[in-house]
Amino acid sequence: MQIKLRPEEEQDYRLVEELTREAFWDVYIPGCDQHLLIHNMRTAKEFVKALDFVAVLVDKIVGNIVYAEAKIKNDDKEYTVLTFGPISVLPEYQNMGIGGKLINHTVKISREMGHKAIIIYGDPEYYKRFGFKVSKEYKITNKDKKYPAALLVLELYPNALNGVEGIFDEGRIYEIDEKEAAEFDKGFPKREKTVTKTQERFLELVGAEA
Repeated sequence: MQIKLRPEEEQDYRLVEELTREAFWDVYIPGCDQHLLIHNMRTAKEFVKALDFVAVLVDKIVGNIVYAEAKIKNDDKEYTVLTFGPISVLPEYQNMGIGGKLINHTVKISREMGHKAIIIYGDPEYYKRFGFKVSKEYKITNKDKKYPAALLVLELYPNALNGVEGIFDEGRIYEIDEKEAAEFDKGFPKREKTVTKTQERFLELVGAEA
């Protein structure tokens, strides 16, 4: 399977939003709001255009990853890091290594750009294969000053976070208004929303302490 990675272009926007909706439907919540997130991210000042990539099979976009700048805050000090998400792969192409290609490619570019670290919320069982570690190892907490199992850190070079600790703040860019999301979704084909085990798993990871 010859997957090619290239920067997302403006003409891809709607296709990528549809892809994201398909990839995340009923995964974290009944329905999906991640397609609104990526729609809004592209115009946010924190958005990192240089790390916005799509995965293409023949002429079909089957995956996407996007990044934004975030902060580690400690009293009056702030440190800039990266965060990514949503990372989306069409359901019929999942578990084929496409997400891994997108992550490895953009991690390499992030390192070349001189960034210190990438911090995300995700499943540690998946992301540890890319070198992510639980945030507790770095004394980096969420806004509640806790260490959820889902909060993960990847240093982009050895000792990049030496002397850096505090509260991870992914910024308002990742705050999604439920009413706005519902209104935005009306522009897409209607789908039934259901409760799934992946939603339960997500809540467990966010709530569990590392």
